[in-house]
Amino acid sequence: MQGILLADKPKGWTSFDVVNYVRRIVATQEGKKPKNCKVGHTGTLDPLATGLLVLLVGKEYTRKATELTKLDKTYQVTMRLGQTSTTGDEEGEKTVVSDTTPTETAVLEALAAFQGPLMQVPPAFSAMKINGQRAYKLARNGQAVEMEARPVTIYRNELMKYDYPLVTFTSEVGSGTYIRSLVEDLGKTLGTGAYMADLRRSMVGPFSLDQAVQVEGLTPELLEKSLRP
Repeated sequence: MQGILLADKPKGWTSFDVVNYVRRIVATQEGKKPKNCKVGHTGTLDPLATGLLVLLVGKEYTRKATELTKLDKTYQVTMRLGQTSTTGDEEGEKTVVSDTTPTETAVLEALAAFQGPLMQVPPAFSAMKINGQRAYKLARNGQAVEMEARPVTIYRNELMKYDYPLVTFTSEVGSGTYIRSLVEDLGKTLGTGAYMADLRRSMVGPFSLDQAVQVEGLTPELLEKSLRP
């Protein structure tokens, strides 16, 4: 089996969980041990996030991973105003910041302010490496994590729905952009604090979530049928 598999990652699964799940199916189909089957992904999703995960199946395709990791991405984001989270999402410890209700105009202006090339500080709870170790592992061990700002590009932030304290918007971003950091920056700009309540990835470059298969219940036959060049 070789090709690109577009998968809809379920909530609670890590990206590695999905890779392992697909690898076991490939191994069974090819009569090999899972460790002898090449399966990888082109960009991780947080465990609490859902949506499009682009998987590469077979040695010929896993070699192309670096070519696909830099693709632009589109997300459907829900942020909760009024509180912050130690992890930037639902998983962390919450702190109430403000009960002020921003106007829709203020929300629109904040979304517009974070478009174009800008500098962004990645979240401490991220997969970025610091001195060879994942930042989230250091943070979970209670170690201070100093993250440096780096250039990112946000092409579009479009408000979809505002029903305080929840703001739902579409964000189209360049590679390396952290939505949790964007949400935290929006919360600071609005003076209310904010954390990411929900995240769903809908596009990766030319690949769309509409073309993805559900991971749970994936069969060898469906997997083989769904692989694309």
